[in-house]
Amino acid sequence: MAEQRGVLRKVADFAGRWFALLVLLGALAGLVVPDQAAQLSEYVPVLLGVIMFGMGLTLRAADFALVLRRPHAVLIGLLAQYLIMPLTAWGIGSLFGFSGMLMIGMILVGAAPGGTASNVIVYFARGDVALSVTLTSVATLLAPLLTPLLVLWLAGSDLPVGFGDLFSSILQVVLLPIVAGVVVRALAGGLVERVLPYLPLVSSGGILLVVAAVVGANADVILTSGLLLILAVIAHNSAGLLLGYAAARLTGLDESASRAVSVEVGMQNSGLAASLATTHFAPLAALPAALFSVWHNVSGALLATFWARRGTPAPADEQTTA
Repeated sequence: MAEQRGVLRKVADFAGRWFALLVLLGALAGLVVPDQAAQLSEYVPVLLGVIMFGMGLTLRAADFALVLRRPHAVLIGLLAQYLIMPLTAWGIGSLFGFSGMLMIGMILVGAAPGGTASNVIVYFARGDVALSVTLTSVATLLAPLLTPLLVLWLAGSDLPVGFGDLFSSILQVVLLPIVAGVVVRALAGGLVERVLPYLPLVSSGGILLVVAAVVGANADVILTSGLLLILAVIAHNSAGLLLGYAAARLTGLDESASRAVSVEVGMQNSGLAASLATTHFAPLAALPAALFSVWHNVSGALLATFWARRGTPAPADEQTTA
């Protein structure tokens, strides 16, 4: 039994370390066997719910205490998250001439909270992990309210659904599973501590299947005219990373916190965007989310490597007294 747990732990560690590669393989599977992969589309909300439950298992009260201890940093991060990404999604989509489902898909990605893999990227980038976890958690809890409002504001005339439908979906697949995870950890902390090392395997597997499903459902579009959308997704992610870092530095945050804000802004919960798209719109609307899921893990890993090699300079006050 112990040997089996050891093997499973190694597999989970591999999944966490090579997450970007696994997501890319999921996208390739969607292109190679599109019909079979597309059949997974109906399970996308369930898969996201499982991922969010796993996120809830990792949360503790201390993850939210930072809101009171460092409100300035948290507020800057949240404002950057919910202003930069939605507005740049709309701007880049307009610049590239997108309309209809593709524009809605871009805006859905932009209006989503930070991605679940962002905390790992911030850790490897030697950023402020505590701030990263807090921003992911608070932004996700705000998503049922802010995501529908932003989508309705930026794509309202093209939407076949209203605020209530989007709010209900996010409540079911994001907020309720997270709350359930937090409750389970509070009631059975010892058991949860034993399964935490295996959660990367669940998250990686869930996102892999979501990406495969969405890519499979849109394989023809990707093969014929996917290059323009790929460029738009890369531009959107790059804008989030750059503008998030700039916003943090311009408002007085130190280097470590600025790295956390940059990653939180640039890496989105593309699984949520894909779930909303497949539930309320059309498979085509989920395509930006699937491509974003692949790319932001690649760009995040590259940025983390760059920052890790640079190291983390001491805050200005420490340098002065040293």
